[in-house]
Amino acid sequence: MRGDYQQLVDEVSATLGAPATLEDRDFALIAFGAHDSEGDVGELALDPVRTRSILQRRSTAAVRAWFEGFGIARAQAPLRIPPDPAAGVFMGRLCLPALHRGIVRGYVWLLDDGHLSDLELGGPGVPPDPRLAHAMETAARIGKLLAAEARADVELGELLRALLVGPPTGREAASADLREALRQVADGPLAVVAVTPWSPDDGESSPAPNVPGVAAVCTIPYAASAGHAGAGHAGAGHAGAGGGREETTGRGDLAALVRLRTTGALDPARTAGEQLLRSPGAAGSGAAGHGGAAAGAGTAGTAGATRAGAGTAGGARAGTAGAAGAARAADARTGAAGPAEAVAGRGAAAGVSDPRRGLEELPTAWREARAAARAARAEPRLGPVAAWSEVGPYRLLTGLPGTGADPAARPLLERAHAELARTAEVFLDCAGQAGRAAQTLGIHRQTLYYRLSRVEQLTGLDLDAGEDRLLLHMALKAARLPS
Repeated sequence: MRGDYQQLVDEVSATLGAPATLEDRDFALIAFGAHDSEGDVGELALDPVRTRSILQRRSTAAVRAWFEGFGIARAQAPLRIPPDPAAGVFMGRLCLPALHRGIVRGYVWLLDDGHLSDLELGGPGVPPDPRLAHAMETAARIGKLLAAEARADVELGELLRALLVGPPTGREAASADLREALRQVADGPLAVVAVTPWSPDDGESSPAPNVPGVAAVCTIPYAASAGHAGAGHAGAGHAGAGGGREETTGRGDLAALVRLRTTGALDPARTAGEQLLRSPGAAGSGAAGHGGAAAGAGTAGTAGATRAGAGTAGGARAGTAGAAGAARAADARTGAAGPAEAVAGRGAAAGVSDPRRGLEELPTAWREARAAARAARAEPRLGPVAAWSEVGPYRLLTGLPGTGADPAARPLLERAHAELARTAEVFLDCAGQAGRAAQTLGIHRQTLYYRLSRVEQLTGLDLDAGEDRLLLHMALKAARLPS
């Protein structure tokens, strides 16, 4: 099918006499026309957005927001988009929406340095230029292909969801159908990637953007994840002493089945996780985090507002590293927020399961991947993409039942005592070595001792006793686990 796209893009390029590119609704590059003349190469070099799209196979979320500010997501006819050097768009565009049954499935882009200005776009009582009408017919054929591909992806996703979190009685049939659809890919090696939280784009028919190496993808509501994992919600997003959940309306998790080259190399799964975290579903999960867009870019209602959020195209790649750094900074502040509140502001994270061969163990792999993603949100040093094999004690903590905070630790988890909770956790992380803990916290050792005595008074625990230390350490770590 990808060869069909290239042929159709080449057809548009030949019709309009300009190199074209095709992107899906998530701005993932599908095909692009050849830039074979000296002038075309110069044009490509002068437009960093086009260059990045071709070299990285995807535009950033900020770039997507900038262009969507012109109404391309609902366009029913070609649109002209003017250049804006401040946003890294040095050349104007002619955008042909790839429509199927009135729904935009993708975009055909043509750079316009003025040579396409004579094309009549058409309007009330004015027919479009015949060349443009022909190009739009070709774009409609592209839209039909994209719609068919989206339907196939959705069907695969439904089978994957049924296998991962469906009733046990239906898993055997789902596995057989998924194996038939995936053919040799089903034999592995495979890994499952989880992204949490995930907010589906209401305008999409496919649950996630096309990412290289991903064989199937589906969204899983929180209720399904919780019900299937059973005891997999340690901490359950504790908020203070009340143990409340994060708001889950319209959100859930994303599950992606990723092909591996060997059972010993998780690199393709890690890369898929990083790319998924840059997609709108992760960026729109409620925090300016791992999605990679500037805070204002994803929600601006006008082109001007989205330009402000995008800044320069080169700067729009803030992405996962910046979010992780911000999370570390927030975690380092004492007294600023309770454990669950700090996690809620960190945006999405991804987890990667251990490798598997075949489909039979994928439900277990899903639990591993989701647990690793929850651990990455709770502990920034693990993320933004964490492998199950690397999350250490969280392999146990994520498997504990979500019964709320331990009664002894509950007073310490109140917002008013966030500084004491942080002190206790650092002290326990440092294996009870007062000198190291005081240095890490940037406080005098006597201040540390005073705070630890307050912790003992609040909890009734003896920090000289190994079992009490273990209980408090587990409670503090579990309290930061999102649901």
